[in-house]
Amino acid sequence: MKTLGFIGTGGMGGGMAANLLKAGYRLVVNDLRREVTRSLESQGAEFKDSPRAVAEASEAVLSMLPYNEAVKEVGLGKGGLHEARGGARLWIDFSSIDKKTILGVNEGLQAKGWKILDASAGGVEEAAAAGTLSLYVSGAKALFDQQQPIFQAMGKKIVYVGELGNAKLIKNAMAMLAAIQHFGVVEILTWLKKGGVSEETFHNVIKNSQSYSEGLERICQALVTRKFKPRKSWMPKDVGFGLEMAKEMEVPTPFSALAYQLFAIGQANGLDGYEATGIAHHVYELMAGEKRKK
Repeated sequence: MKTLGFIGTGGMGGGMAANLLKAGYRLVVNDLRREVTRSLESQGAEFKDSPRAVAEASEAVLSMLPYNEAVKEVGLGKGGLHEARGGARLWIDFSSIDKKTILGVNEGLQAKGWKILDASAGGVEEAAAAGTLSLYVSGAKALFDQQQPIFQAMGKKIVYVGELGNAKLIKNAMAMLAAIQHFGVVEILTWLKKGGVSEETFHNVIKNSQSYSEGLERICQALVTRKFKPRKSWMPKDVGFGLEMAKEMEVPTPFSALAYQLFAIGQANGLDGYEATGIAHHVYELMAGEKRKK
């Protein structure tokens, strides 16, 4: 079985990497925080101290990184993939960043013989651990087809989305759509409650309507039970990337912009320590005056 490298083994990356080990791949790993690689090392992964060392010890490199600059550093920085003298020449990047960054890094690495598949992962940390992510991948179709066993080890649904960079756009688009949906549902529910309709009743109506979906079910479940996951959402960052791209493309995105501002209200009032459903709920409580009444 081939040896893979994995860079960025935090909440999402750690779960994805663990599933590669379960699938029988040999794994070499790197993260700026050594403590987050320990669990993988205990399962048989080998730690390397730089992206270059990861590349030289593997046949393909995967990454899940948080920011544009991190991706640039891994690809083109000191000790980066571009310095590798042997080993992998394929990089599959799942980072939540913008399209411009992945295209720029690809241009810098092409001269060194590297090929990149650009990917994004739909789902939360629990889905990453369970291997049930939705994976969106772009780049050369033949290369995508060749890597199916790797993708199948980490995801339940695998979708090819075209030319390099498209997967980053898809990630931003899904975040924009989800943000609009979260705030839209909470807005309607706030209005209905004022009129005497409970969350449970609304949930039952949704389950028996044409609007029903798996995503809407998760939102409603959280709102009915008030079980909001206490961890910061990455959604505002991805929505922000989408808005920046929309500005460059001269495409109006007023609903996404409003959702982004509602996230900003949450942040300004210390209400952003949750995933998106919790943020939306607390922001609308604030705007409806519920926070002041308590």
